[in-house]
Formats: sequence, structure tokens, C-alpha cells
Amino acid sequence: MKIVDAKVIVCSPGRNFVTLKIVTDDGSYGLGDATLNGRELAVASYLSDHVVPLLIGRDARRIEDTWHYLYKGAYWRRGPVTMSSISAVDTALWDLAAKRLNVPLYQLLGGQSRDAVMVYGHASGDDLEKTVEAVAQYVKLGYRRFARNRQFPGWRAPTAWAAE
Repeated sequence: MKIVDAKVIVCSPGRNFVTLKIVTDDGSYGLGDATLNGRELAVASYLSDHVVPLLIGRDARRIEDTWHYLYKGAYWRRGPVTMSSISAVDTALWDLAAKRLNVPLYQLLGGQSRDAVMVYGHASGDDLEKTVEAVAQYVKLGYRRFARNRQFPGWRAPTAWAAE
């Protein structure tokens, strides 16, 4: 299973998200996230210019070997741009392995670790009344935690609320 192509996908105007898509000779593909907040385009360039050419022709099943090849081959090791790039390759190769075995990726990485995850709604509004209305909408949807994105003049409040 040889890597025949790798594409760097940058999307979401205003805030860039970077995804690496690795394609193998049998047409399967794996995806890996390479987003580094504030330096997304540096990671995209590093992947396109330095990492993707090294991946072509490598065996997609040799995940650990590829990780060490990229990590030890970099002159400046452990930097955030390099590690975000290597992380995207690693994740994409694990995604490929899971697809090949027809199992969820978490099964290859130790199995399920929880039954649920607490999430929060990001309530926003131009004033306190609209923010409270936004919180009410999240309550209707079943959310129990909220965060707000504004500090209103003269209003000092916690940045997170809990509905109990």
C-alpha cells in the first residue's frame, strides 16, 4: 500500500484550518489535522514544500517508521510547525489503517474511553438581553454549560455559566 499523493487542504476563510489528505495506490485515503492556531499557513507551506514530497512512494502501513523518518530527518526538531505537520501525517496514516481494517480509529488506539463528553454552547449577543436569549436557546437544545464571547460596558460577570 504505497502513498501516491498527498494534498494539503486549507479552508475556512478568516480562520484557516489545515487538513492533510494522504492517498494510496488502491485509492483509499486518510485525513489528518494540521491546524496550528495563528500559524496555519506556515504548517501548510511546510507540509507542501517539505513533507509531501518525502511521503510519495512510502508504505502507508509503516506508521511508526514514517513518524521517525520525518521527526529525525528534520534539522529543527520539536518545533510547533514541524510537530503539527508530523501529527497530521501520523493521524492520516492511522485513519488509513482503521479504514483498511474496517474499525473505528479509536479501537486501534486503545478502545473507547468514555460514554459521553460534556460540551458547551457559545452564547453571544450584542447586549445582555440577547446573550441571555442565546443561552435560553442552548438550554432548549439540552446544553448544560455555556460560554459568552462579549464583555459589555459596565458588566462584570463570569465567562462561563452552568445550567443546573
